[in-house]
Amino acid sequence: MTDQTVLQVEVARGVARLTLDSPANRNALSRAMRAQLRRALTDVLADDAVRVVVLDHTGRVFCSGMDLTEAAGGSAADQGVNEFPELLELVWSAPKPVLAAVRGPARAGGVGLLAACDVVVAGSSATFAFSEVRIGVVPAVISAVVRPRMLPNVVHRLMLTGEVFDAATAAGGGLVDLAVADDEVDATVAAQVTALAAGAPAALAETKRLLRSGTRLGDQFPALLQLSARFFAGEEGQEGIAAFREKRPARWVPAAE
Repeated sequence: MTDQTVLQVEVARGVARLTLDSPANRNALSRAMRAQLRRALTDVLADDAVRVVVLDHTGRVFCSGMDLTEAAGGSAADQGVNEFPELLELVWSAPKPVLAAVRGPARAGGVGLLAACDVVVAGSSATFAFSEVRIGVVPAVISAVVRPRMLPNVVHRLMLTGEVFDAATAAGGGLVDLAVADDEVDATVAAQVTALAAGAPAALAETKRLLRSGTRLGDQFPALLQLSARFFAGEEGQEGIAAFREKRPARWVPAAE
């Protein structure tokens, strides 16, 4: 049985638009989504006709992070997060500019995915949260791409609290580049695509390599991945995942008086 198509791929006039299209599970990074996104990124980055890549989404949610249904009950070796570093590396180190169009909520791994992009445009309906600690896991893998983007004091507070924050806060903290009204997202994305495509391909690739040279993701991922997978499979992580799916407080949440 083949995986359902959860990613739309459209290439036109030098722009590859990869649209997350699994609204039923809030565009979660399921096994199918990871595989299709990895394959599409590999293909478009190798296509000389593609000058700019845009990550977009259907439905109300940009990306809710790892598919917690698949994470339930698995060992550390079986967790989907093990495949996530390769995806982040593909975006982070892509020789072509990658732009994210965020029109709704992004959570956990979804925040990591957009943080790996070169330019992030967010509408006023976009919200963000490092929700990992609230389900008993650690935002370890995504920290490799989030921390270089965000102000240290801002990311420190938001990763510890797991609070939801809006596009204006995300822009002030460095996660989002351009926060605009919802009805201005398309025009803003189009303007940024035009600006990016005006650069010479080799010059853009070398400039991006230069800008990324201070952060070597490959050196960080082994330890971060071990930490992340251990917590996904651990007692707290499995309790948090169960609580999330059962729509109840996790056992560590203080009872209301």
